[in-house]
Amino acid sequence: MSVIAVIGGTGLNQMSGLQRLDAQLLTTPFGAPSAAVTIAELAGVPLLFLPRHGAGHHLPPHKINYRANIWALHQLGVRAIIAINAVGGVRHDMGPGRVVLPNQIIDFTSGRDSTFFDGEHETACPGVKHIDFTQPYSETLRQRILSAAAVAEVAVIDAGVYAATNGPRLESAAEIRYIAAAGGDVVGMTGMPEAALARELEIDYA
Repeated sequence: MSVIAVIGGTGLNQMSGLQRLDAQLLTTPFGAPSAAVTIAELAGVPLLFLPRHGAGHHLPPHKINYRANIWALHQLGVRAIIAINAVGGVRHDMGPGRVVLPNQIIDFTSGRDSTFFDGEHETACPGVKHIDFTQPYSETLRQRILSAAAVAEVAVIDAGVYAATNGPRLESAAEIRYIAAAGGDVVGMTGMPEAALARELEIDYA
C-alpha cells in the first residue's frame, strides 16, 4: 500500500482520531520542515501528518519551507499527499463551509523556492527538470477522494481553479476581480509551489 500523508493547513494543525505511533523531525538538503512529521494510523491505515504552518501555526504562507516539507515526506516513503488548504471563495457557489476539490491552479506567487532542481543541490537533485504541469493534481488521487467523500456522505464540489497568491495579506477587491476574470474559483496562499514540488518527486498530490 502506498504511504499516504496529509498536509494540514489553517484550521487543521492536528487530526482527530489518529493513533499516534511516532514523530520524526527530519533534516533535509533544503533545510528544516515546518514541524515534526507525525507517524500514525487512522482506522488501521498508516498515515503521516504534517502541519504546514508549524506547531501552533507560527509560519506565514510566504515563509513556509515548502521544499523541506515535501522532501521530508519523500524521505519517509510517501507516494500520495492529500493537502488541506483554507481558501476564500471567488465563485458564488464556493462560499464558507463548502469543500472544493480543485483540478487546476493559477500561480500568482513570487519569490518562493519553487523547484528542487535549482543547480544548488546537485547531490540530491542533479540537473534541471521540466515537469508536465498541464494537469497539476493527480486525477487518480482526486477520484479516490471523491469516492471516499461519497461513502462518507460529504458534499464536495468536483473541480475548480485554485488561485495561489503570496500573502500574508488578503487580496484587494480589484485583485479578486482580476482573479475571477482570469478564471480563479477559490483563492489561497499555500497551494504553490507545493503541488509542483510534489510533481517533481512523482508524488500523487491533490
